[in-house]
Amino acid sequence: MRKSFVAFFAVLAFIACLTFSRNLSLSQDLGQVHEICSPHEGRCLTIRPPKVPAVPNWKMPRTRDGKPDFTGVYAGAGFNHQVGPNDTDTPIIRGFDGKIMPPTKPGGDAILFRSTTGDLKIDDPIALCLPYGFTSQIFSPYAQQWIQAPNHLVIRHEFMNNFSRVIPLDNRPHPKDLESTWGGHSVGHWEGDTLVIDTVGLKEWWLDNPHPKGSLWHSDAAHVIEKVKWVAPRVVSYEVTMDDPKIWIKPWTEQFHMVLHPSWELLEFVCNENDRCSQGNCVESDAQKKR
Repeated sequence: MRKSFVAFFAVLAFIACLTFSRNLSLSQDLGQVHEICSPHEGRCLTIRPPKVPAVPNWKMPRTRDGKPDFTGVYAGAGFNHQVGPNDTDTPIIRGFDGKIMPPTKPGGDAILFRSTTGDLKIDDPIALCLPYGFTSQIFSPYAQQWIQAPNHLVIRHEFMNNFSRVIPLDNRPHPKDLESTWGGHSVGHWEGDTLVIDTVGLKEWWLDNPHPKGSLWHSDAAHVIEKVKWVAPRVVSYEVTMDDPKIWIKPWTEQFHMVLHPSWELLEFVCNENDRCSQGNCVESDAQKKR
């Protein structure tokens, strides 16, 4: 009887140890409170780990063929991920962390940072309804929808005319004679339960969000690798490796999170419709005029 009693508590202790180890690993996956700062004396921001409602008996969603399923509508890196009542989330203005970036090559910093010029094509291209493009769409404070099929992944962003990417998942080679585009050419493949997306063929364009003293850019040689995996209920790890040989001496990597919002849907976004700030010249709305 005593041996059974001791054995029972030994099993309980083993389970508790496994649970503790799992929770410790989970908290490490979700990260710690830390400060990020945009380069060239840009804005700084405190980032906190995602906080989402508990999901009892959660299991990683999988497709019929056993792959992790990322289908759903998410708040990406442009939100603080502190989920509130009624499935709310708070948008933030952030970009890549300058502390992570390696030194630039000779001439690289002139590509990376552009001081305010007075030319909206450089200072604020979205004021001209030009696409936000990739990689700046990563930080859009708007929802994004992922639609996953066996052979393709479609990512639709609410921001800027529902900017979309259609990504084959068969690890095919990139075409040799790519024409540079706003979203580039992306190909995906699986490494276990991690989805890896490889993107080249990008226009020289904005790197991330507006900078208080100008703008940050990547070159047309940018090579971006995204790694995506589930790390907790409703929480996806989103890791970005940036390799731009015209700017930095070596590649660098930063991790973000995406939070699934089951109640969200994408809204239609038409930049030219009801555009009250065309080319930066803002006018009052009808509701503001009535005040």
